[in-house]
Amino acid sequence: MAEETRRLLRRHVGEGEEAADGTVLVDVPYPDAAVVATLLDVAAECFGERGDSVEETRQAALETLLQLAGFDEESQLNGHLGGRPGDGLSRG
Repeated sequence: MAEETRRLLRRHVGEGEEAADGTVLVDVPYPDAAVVATLLDVAAECFGERGDSVEETRQAALETLLQLAGFDEESQLNGHLGGRPGDGLSRG
């Protein structure tokens, strides 16, 4: 799930905007958006994520997936399973 999320987000990240705090906003168009939403719903269920709304639950799952997929320095995939340090989308 983490690798598929990384692939889909990387495909559209060039179209994103960076907020002042370093958050990258990525607009994922249909049909990829439907796949990302499904991945986040499944990940939320797997990780036991909860929120006050579907969007908050998906956001919590996304944060966990981004960490697993190598979008931060502490990714579990960096140096393992084909992940490489610095191969993520974090900007900073």
